[in-house]
Amino acid sequence: MENTKLLELSALIFPDLDDCDTIESLEEKFPERNLPEGTKVTRIAPSPTGSMHLGNLYGALADERVAHATGGGVFMLRIEDTDDKREVPGAVEKIIKYLGGFGLNFDEGATAQGDFGNYGPYRQRQRAKFYHIVARKLLLEGRAYPCFCTEEQLEAAHKAQEAAKDNFGYYGKYAIHRNMPIDEAIEKIKNGEKFVLRFKSMGDPSKKTPFKDSIKGNLEIPENDQDFVLLKSDGIPTYHLAHVVDDHFMRTTDVIRGEEWLSTLPWHIELWAACGFRRPRFSHTSQVLKFDEEIGSKRKMSKRKDPECTLEFYYTTGYPRTSVIEYLMTLLNSNYEQWRSANPDKNYREFPFSTNKMSASGALFDIAKLNDISKNVIARMTAEEVYEGVSDWAKEYDEEFYSLISRDPEYTTNIFAIGRGGKKPRKDFSCWSEVRDFISYFFDETFKVNENEYPENITVADRKAILSEYAQVYKTEADNNGWFETVKILSEKHGFTSDMKAYKADPTAFKGSVADVSTVIRVAITGRQNSPDLFAICNLLGEECVKARVSAQA
Repeated sequence: MENTKLLELSALIFPDLDDCDTIESLEEKFPERNLPEGTKVTRIAPSPTGSMHLGNLYGALADERVAHATGGGVFMLRIEDTDDKREVPGAVEKIIKYLGGFGLNFDEGATAQGDFGNYGPYRQRQRAKFYHIVARKLLLEGRAYPCFCTEEQLEAAHKAQEAAKDNFGYYGKYAIHRNMPIDEAIEKIKNGEKFVLRFKSMGDPSKKTPFKDSIKGNLEIPENDQDFVLLKSDGIPTYHLAHVVDDHFMRTTDVIRGEEWLSTLPWHIELWAACGFRRPRFSHTSQVLKFDEEIGSKRKMSKRKDPECTLEFYYTTGYPRTSVIEYLMTLLNSNYEQWRSANPDKNYREFPFSTNKMSASGALFDIAKLNDISKNVIARMTAEEVYEGVSDWAKEYDEEFYSLISRDPEYTTNIFAIGRGGKKPRKDFSCWSEVRDFISYFFDETFKVNENEYPENITVADRKAILSEYAQVYKTEADNNGWFETVKILSEKHGFTSDMKAYKADPTAFKGSVADVSTVIRVAITGRQNSPDLFAICNLLGEECVKARVSAQA
């Protein structure tokens, strides 16, 4: 009789299911993957309820490396879109764009064109029936029950727990609908009362069970006693049920997620067991932290306080994706920098990534270090690669600058070739948004001279005399030696020595040195004291342009 009533209750709660919708049918539909032993299957499962942040990329990179480091693994993109009230329009497209833009290669999952892979759908909203099938199994086996508590009742229980100094939650004597007679539950549902489906816990929190985390190491986890929600009142699953169902039937072998989930790990351990599913390996990553100068200590990165927390920041600022990946690899594995130093030309994918080398205490974000790494990454690029990176960025984020540099791609590429290559290439910028100011003097439209840039120890009269004559004698030279010889002759003629030893021995004997004269010329041509090789700059600008700029300052 009770079994008949339980079936009636099940039919009321799950009107979308029939007798063919069983766990066995799902096991058949999504069989074990035919992969070599030891192959790992991972997933990233972001929610489209806000902007993508650095933590998403940090975790996704760990997932991708775990799956692909040993070869043959599977890395999936699953969209956890069950919270339709908080979903941000266009967020799914941004998730796909941003993660793909950083070179993370998904083997299956959600794409802008739809889903691909044999274990989908990969969007939770399209998987409702799967969750209901598993929830019905739990209900029929006595491991789930409908709860009709109102918000007022839950709030009253919370206040009672606070007064008694008990743990918060829905458990024990506070789980008032846990043992409700089936007849009463049926009647309430027929009367249209709202309810959620809760898990019926069987644990004793005073007991602990050993648990091995691939990052945190050996832990002791208290048993769960919380009757947490499996299905909300609209039939939509909570994360707790959804991730168990999805990871089982997608045959995920390794779940890599943030350490904020450690508090509910006891829930998940019991739920996996209650479902009768083999639990995957878990790795709980530490939070990405930042040192806050105002408070003088570390804190969790915040999308509200830290613009560099959002992935959009790296796109709009123009960091090469390789730079960001290289930096995150240093945060993910403690031995990555040593490996990179010994293998400067290898792809990061060749690094033997391991969760054992991930920090158990927290990764500290340092934008200064990111900038240094990015300068090194850009310094190793060819001029053609730099031009492509800058122009792609400018086309989307700085149209005026794009029209300038794309007017003559060969000329702009030659700009980036100056000081590139060799044992000590220049490291002038860390992101594409810094390039506009750095190369502005190569274009007449953006070239300007600040009078304050000229050396203070040279009078205006001497400066103008030097520039006036230089405009007359300058000519394009075949090599740097010929060009510098002209500068030295000009220096001597105006009382500035080219003998640096003599100048150092008695600076008062001269107006200055050839270095001062070179600086005057450099400022007249580039508008600044610091720039790459002046000989190469002059040759690229051309004789007519150099003479015109120098004459204008004479």
